[in-house]
Amino acid sequence: MMSSNIEACHACEGDAGEIAALYIASRSDALPYLHRVHTDVEVRGWIRDVVLKRGETWVVRKSGIIVGFLTLVGDEVDQLYVLPGHYRYGIGRQLLELAKKRSPERLYLYTFQRNARARVFYEAQGFRIVDTSDGSRNEENEPDIRYEWTPSPSRAFSP
Repeated sequence: MMSSNIEACHACEGDAGEIAALYIASRSDALPYLHRVHTDVEVRGWIRDVVLKRGETWVVRKSGIIVGFLTLVGDEVDQLYVLPGHYRYGIGRQLLELAKKRSPERLYLYTFQRNARARVFYEAQGFRIVDTSDGSRNEENEPDIRYEWTPSPSRAFSP
């Protein structure tokens, strides 16, 4: 259950270091088997110079600390991570709801096939598998899944 001291807002350049630390911690916690292809320094630069500039990045803060972030590039959920220890508090769901409002016709994203927790989460949020790959489309060479969300007819807007 979310509390009143949690807020979502646009990320700024000054958030890059905290977002990078969250990204590194979350991937280490959720994906310990994943081959690391970049150093922490490279990740910090990538967050600052690429992620924060190529799309809309939103953060969720709890008591002033960033506990989740999402980057939306067009209708792609490019990044979605929650700080370890803050799972199951509605943070990821809050960020996905924001993305659905920003792109109400369709969203898509990729996750690794072995990331069972993410798969269960995305499927619970209405995402459906539309494609799988052997890992040749990501730099980790890890088999992945493309998910897509479209509004259900009952939730779709009708004039």
